[in-house]
Parts: sequence; C-alpha cells; structure tokens
Amino acid sequence: MSRDPVPPTQELHMERRIQSHPILSSHGPERVRFFFGEQEVHGRPGEAISSALYANGITVFGRHHKDGAAQGIYCVNGQCSQCLVLADGRPVKSCMVPVREGLRVTPVDGAPPLPAEDSPASFSDTWAQRAQVLIIGGGPAGICAAEELGRAGADVLLVDDKDELGGKLSLQTHPFFGSVRACHAGTRGIDLATILARDLPALPNVRVWLGATAVGVYRDGLVGIVQHGRYLLVRPQMLLVAAGAREKSLYFPGCDLPGVYGAGAFQTLVNRDLVRAADRLFVIGGGNVGLIAGYHALQAGIRVVGLVEALPKVGGYKVHLDKLRRLGVPVWTSHTALRVEGVERAERITIAGVDEGFSPIPGTERSFEVDSVLIAVGLAPVNELAAKARQLGIPTFEAGDAAEIAEASAAIFSGRIAGRRMAARLGLGGAVPPAWSTTAEVLRSRPGDELPFIAKDPGLSVYPLIRCVQEIPCNPCTDVCPVGSISIADGSITSQPTFAGRCLGCGRCVAICPGLAINLVVQDYDPARELAALVLPWELDDRTFGRPGDVVSTVDMEGLPVGEGRVLAVREREDQDRRRLLLLEVPWEDRLDVAGFTVPIAGGEALDGVAPPGEEDPIVCRCERVRRSEIVAAIREGIRDINVLKAVARPTMGGCGGKTCGELVMRIFREEGVDLDEVTPGTVRPLVAEVPAGVLAGLAPGEGEEQ
Repeated sequence: MSRDPVPPTQELHMERRIQSHPILSSHGPERVRFFFGEQEVHGRPGEAISSALYANGITVFGRHHKDGAAQGIYCVNGQCSQCLVLADGRPVKSCMVPVREGLRVTPVDGAPPLPAEDSPASFSDTWAQRAQVLIIGGGPAGICAAEELGRAGADVLLVDDKDELGGKLSLQTHPFFGSVRACHAGTRGIDLATILARDLPALPNVRVWLGATAVGVYRDGLVGIVQHGRYLLVRPQMLLVAAGAREKSLYFPGCDLPGVYGAGAFQTLVNRDLVRAADRLFVIGGGNVGLIAGYHALQAGIRVVGLVEALPKVGGYKVHLDKLRRLGVPVWTSHTALRVEGVERAERITIAGVDEGFSPIPGTERSFEVDSVLIAVGLAPVNELAAKARQLGIPTFEAGDAAEIAEASAAIFSGRIAGRRMAARLGLGGAVPPAWSTTAEVLRSRPGDELPFIAKDPGLSVYPLIRCVQEIPCNPCTDVCPVGSISIADGSITSQPTFAGRCLGCGRCVAICPGLAINLVVQDYDPARELAALVLPWELDDRTFGRPGDVVSTVDMEGLPVGEGRVLAVREREDQDRRRLLLLEVPWEDRLDVAGFTVPIAGGEALDGVAPPGEEDPIVCRCERVRRSEIVAAIREGIRDINVLKAVARPTMGGCGGKTCGELVMRIFREEGVDLDEVTPGTVRPLVAEVPAGVLAGLAPGEGEEQ
C-alpha cells in the first residue's frame, strides 16, 4: 500500500519568514520558484533546500524505508541524514544543497531509487595538490591559525564545508565574552567572523576553499576533499584540524519525531536564514547552547514554553540563565524530558523531576503543548580526521572545539597558538608569547563561584548596578567606561567587576555588557523620590513590550516578581550596536531590585492531565531506526565489540556513521553495567562523510550534480 509522504494536515504555502528582527537585517524579497512534489513553493537564492521547505511550512521531508516513520531535520549541518530528499532525482542532504530556479524536490518514501544515467559520463583525473599546512575548518580557530601561519610565510590551504568563513559565529547574534583587547569581547558573533577573516585576502600564500568537505585521510599521506561535486586530493606536510564540534544527542520516547532537533539546527534556520522555525518551543539542556538558543528564539518572536536541565544547576553562564528568567521563561533544574508525543510531528512534551540518580520522580509529571523541542545537551569534538591522521603518522595539530570544547574567545587563542607552533615546526619562527598560553587558559575556564548580589545606593544621581556575580572571563565594561569607574580588583578578567567613583550616565556599560547584566539607576528623576528611572538593555522586538507608556510586570535579576513599571522612552544609537536602551519608571523602593520585565512570549500553561506512557522503547540510531531494546538484547547476549554490534543490530551503520548515536550506544553499555574498558571501539575509516561514487571516480562536475 502506498503512503502519502507528506501529512495531509501539513500546510504548504504557509509563509514563515521572519520579517523583522531586533539584530538581523531582512534578506530581502528575492525569490526562486521550485517544487516540492507537485506543489510549487518559493525560496531565497542560495538558501538551503531544508530552510526553504521550513519557510513554506514543510517539516516532513519523507519517510524511512524501515518503518515509514516521518523524517525531517535534525542537525542542519551535514552531519546526519535526516533531511534526505531527491533533488532533480538525486538523493541529497537538503541542508547542504541550495535551491535554484525550477528545482524539483521529491520527498523520499522508503529507500531512494538509483538515478538513471542515460548518457555516457566523462571523467577527469584527480591530481594531488601540495600544501605545507592544510587547515580543516574555517571557524575562529582555523582563521586565526591560517593568519599566523600566513604571516610567517607558510603555504596554507584552509578548507571549510560552508560557503563563508566563520563557522558557528554566523549563527550567533549575541556579543561574545572574554577580553576586549585580546579577542574582541563585546562583538556580536555575526560580526566577529568578518573581523577575524578580513586580513586573509592580503596573505597571498593562504588559499581558501569554501564549500569543501574533508572526507578522508589516507595511508599515503593524502587528504580527500569534495568541493562542488569534484573530488580533490591534497598532500600536506602538516595538518591542523579545527573542524569545531557537533551536538550531542539524547534518546527518549518521541525523540525521533519531526520537530525534535538540535539547537544548532534551530539557530541556523532562525539566525542564518531568518526562518520562523517554531511557534511554541521547548529546550532540553541548560548549558550555554541551550540558554542562548532560548534567547535567540525570543528575539525571533517565538514563544519559549520552558527549559529543563537534569542537573541541580545549569552548566551555562548565570547571566544567560538570568536573561531567560527575567523575560519569564520557566527553567526547571533537576528535571528531564520523559517523552514527546505527536502524530507525524512534535505536539506535546512531558517533563518530570528527577532524583539524585536521575530517575523520574512519580507525581512530578507535567505536559505542555509544543511544536518544536531543541536538544541542547552538550557538544563533542569533531576530531575523527585528526585521530586517523595521527594513526597514519601525519604531523597533526588540533585547535578550537576540535581540541577542547570552549567559547569562541578561547578558540581564537587556540588557533593563534597552534599556528605559531606549526610555523616553528616548519622552521619559520613563530614563538608563542608566554602571555598567550595564560590568556588561553583563562578564556577556557568554566564558570566559577557565584557571589551574592548586594545592591548598594552610592548616593549619586545616576550609577550602574552590575549584576554579574559569577566568575566568568569577561571585561568589556571595564574597557568602555570613559571615566574608569568600573574595574576588576585583582586584574583577572574572571573576577567580579565593581563600580566606584563617578558616573556620567552615558550608558556605555549597559550597551556593551555581553550578559545584559548592567543597568543604570537614575535617582534624580523624581525630586520627591517617590519614583526612580532605570536604564535597561533591550534586544527584543518592540512587540514584546508594546510602546512607550505601557505598563509592564517587573522582576528581579532571577525573574522573581517585583511590581510594575512604565516604559518611558527607547534610545537607539549606532554606537549601541543594535542594542536599545529602555528608560523604565519604577517606584522608588523598587529601584535596586528591578532588573527587567517579563514578556508575553515567554512560558506556557501546563496542560490538564498527563498522557499515560505510550511506546517506551525509544529510537537510538536515527539513520537505521534502531531501538534501545535491540541494542540491549545484543549487549545481554555478550557482544562487547562495536563492529559486531553494528553487524547484528545496525546502530552507527547509517549515513551519519555513528556521529549522532555512537555516544548513546556507549551510554547504554554503561546503563547495562558494562565497563567501557571491555568494549572494543568501532573502526573509523574513510569516508567520514557520504560521497557519491561518481565523485570519487572523477565524474565531471555538472553530471554528478551536488553531493
């Protein structure tokens, strides 16, 4: 019996473009016409097929060949194969292939058919190119390493699988932390990539290949790269892997439904392509990635129903947590997602509290209506090419998240240090200044202790309240104060900044603080001292508070209710870098407590009743639709070798090559009481990404189309 690959309830033509954004500019009205099945739809020139489909309200791209399950997006980064479609008859990852005029996209219903070749193919020879240094990854670490090597005179080839340099920086609308002088702290991620890469064109010995995916390292010292349908080989003297990180996954009943996907995928759709990817969003994971994604959703006008973190305390920066709480987003720690339910897509999530062993506590369940659930439970280094290269004896370095998961500021220094060390190895000089290693260590540091916030009135007519109470590496406020009244006592950028002296009321500290943790108190606003005025940072759309004169519900720094306030005015200036400053009138007695106000797109009411448990055997391997019970059965039969497990139950055998489920499989071994030292890892071989056989064979570009 044939199946309809697109649910009949799915509305085609439903325009889901973000028309206005507080930070990002519109992409403009340009459109290309293409087809999804027989339906005519529209996209923007150069955007990925997956983004264009989402913009048209299409979230189901096909059905799995094993059980007919609906398939959608998951990573939107070319790492998995959830978004497989047929583009003009050829199977492609829709997140990696751009739309073009007249393109015919067909949902995959089962196994995709092999394309017919009606005409003879022509082939080209593949010649190995040489480079002293090959850098894989054009994020902040790769860019900075290339610059250091280029300045030293090395012959450098930098490759990246995207069509622009910057890596994940292009998805980040928020200002970054760290040191202003050392790594551009206070600069938004979307601008930082341009700043870092601006000097590369002036270095003639640095070549850059974009749209180029490194797919394998070989025994003869060659590295295979696929660029725009052509297979290329490079023979480097040295290799630097700065390929960043991939998101970790999670399994629970319903985790495989369309609408459940990674936070990075969400940021790609929303911040890169300005697609309204959700209406009611729920976030799983309280690290910086999850907290920031929740804030990005609010910036896009998307309701954030809530966020859960299994640990008793979130792992991300407190200032990111405070931003969400101030706006009214519920954050539940010591909670987990029990299941997601829906017909062909996410419609409802059930959460529950957990005990010290992370087991759900009966009676704590609650359910919420959602249409999207973000999995943001950590990052894992993309380092398989580095491991293979070392195994084969190729001199190899790592930098950025591929070496250690940290913030972009740390990746900048990691790349610089790696570049200098490689230059020295090549005999080109390049000593690493001693201060660099110290700075890098500070920038990599995890959130430290929290100090109690004590608001003090210094008796001035205007003064800042600095609600940055956690030890994190950040100093823009000290750098920007025109009278030097904000300082860090011991000189370490991880210490708490303090105010002492005079305040001009310029608001520069409010405008630059990456954590939105500073506001001004204007005490001479009302001579009778019945009212005071506050200057607050604001990065959301006007619709989140209405207009000047509106009354809002005020909260303290952690989102607890304080009272009411009235918006008086909004200041927008170019030197505020797209951040607005709101003037808010509050009762005099509230002036030291109010840190913000709630918005109507935060939070959501719990549904009446909790649905009874349904299918409690979740999918672990998305590519091959392998359930937990199948893996458990193999483990209980005595299998301790991942290669054997692959042959028996097929986890890690799909298109992603275990990038999504590999760590989950090891988790199941632990849950079954198996010491991981007893488990033989699976063999990682080229190719680490899918490559059409015709591309490997040298099929001329244009005949093989996109990979």
